[in-house]
Amino acid sequence: MHYPSPVNSKLSISVHSQRKSSKDMHAKGIDPTTGFLDRGECLALTTRMAAQATQTGRPLASLWIDLDRLKQVNESFGHLGGDTVIVQIAERLREKSGGRAEWCRMGGDEFVGLATDCDAAHALQLAHDVLQAIETPLRFGEFALHPSASIGVALLEPNEDPFAFLERADRAMSTAKRQGGGRVVASGDEPVPGRLGILLAREELEIENRLHLALENGGLTLHYQPIIGFDGRIEAVEALMRCGASNELIPPGKFIPVAEKTGLVIRLGEWSLLAGARFARDLEDAGRRTKVAINVSRAQLVSPKFTQALHAALLCANVNAELIELELTESLFMDISETVQSNLRAARDAGVGLAIDDFGTGYSCLANLKDIPATKLKLDRAFVTVLPHDRRAFAVVKAMTQLGRELGMTIVAEGVEKIEQLDSLREAGVDAIQGYIHARPMPEEALMNWFHERKAT
Repeated sequence: MHYPSPVNSKLSISVHSQRKSSKDMHAKGIDPTTGFLDRGECLALTTRMAAQATQTGRPLASLWIDLDRLKQVNESFGHLGGDTVIVQIAERLREKSGGRAEWCRMGGDEFVGLATDCDAAHALQLAHDVLQAIETPLRFGEFALHPSASIGVALLEPNEDPFAFLERADRAMSTAKRQGGGRVVASGDEPVPGRLGILLAREELEIENRLHLALENGGLTLHYQPIIGFDGRIEAVEALMRCGASNELIPPGKFIPVAEKTGLVIRLGEWSLLAGARFARDLEDAGRRTKVAINVSRAQLVSPKFTQALHAALLCANVNAELIELELTESLFMDISETVQSNLRAARDAGVGLAIDDFGTGYSCLANLKDIPATKLKLDRAFVTVLPHDRRAFAVVKAMTQLGRELGMTIVAEGVEKIEQLDSLREAGVDAIQGYIHARPMPEEALMNWFHERKAT
């Protein structure tokens, strides 16, 4: 099939004339097609600019650009057509950057821009400006070529090796290309392999490393939040995991998703089972026979070794199984896989209680309650926060409470913070309350003091 030659004859002549003097230009470290610095000079320039940025403390940014689908242009229009595209893109880079960056051609369809006095916000703005310029259509005879590019952005970090600086921009660009091209990715946002080979963002990678250290060096703790009945009885205390020192705790909303993604949630869950069981034994030894509720993840319950881990925790802690309660989402109870059902049966046969956590959302269905071997129903805080003003929510809470109690379950409302909510839940027939209105989660020693003060009043 015949394809038309590029319309811009001046550019074609320019490309031809540049090729004639390529030896001279290569000797000067200049790419003959674009007039940009070549790869060798780019590396030398990066080293000089990084040293200057380190000395002055001024920010230095790198943009690594890879044109998308240039191979198709070469195959369709020949290498002269491909060079024409490269020349026009180079002109657009010069024009759009407006002197904000030094440009280099790394070879083929890849370019690097180095910008001094350019912080993260300005670097990203420059990248998006450049991408917009690249995406302006190019005319090839009757054809309109719509170029696009993948762009990675990196900022020089203190005392960073210049080549590592460029490599981060290259990695970010590769992520942009894997995501479909035509986009900008900042270094730190792109996923990189963690210890277990799972792709993680930079913040997630740091959290994964801290989780490993916590497991190895004792950086995990459990805080306990009391669940209190309307009759004043302590129904249970829920164990909530904390990771890190008190002055640098990682929020659970950050470390739990990373633990689930990497599979570390199983090790965290096993640690939690043992630590919670030991505390239940400590409470009993102190004359406070109180259940400890421990959260169990899907990854744990689908593991064939879960029952073994549960029995090991009970044996090591030498605790009565009746003092342990496992909190699970309803979807886990309804999982019909043999492994999950076998683990649930084993837990009940051992005498451990099962609680449905966050009931009322997601997979929740009142009809399912009759088939669930749970001893406790915990109503999701979404119903509590709108009380007492939302009468429809009150009606739902009352219906779930009545049905759960008819099935022999203890009904707990989570997230209670206000007196009005407490009064509404009492009216609905709820058995017990968990929330800041009574107590926040606290370490073991603080909980023991809380018990003592409560007994004294």
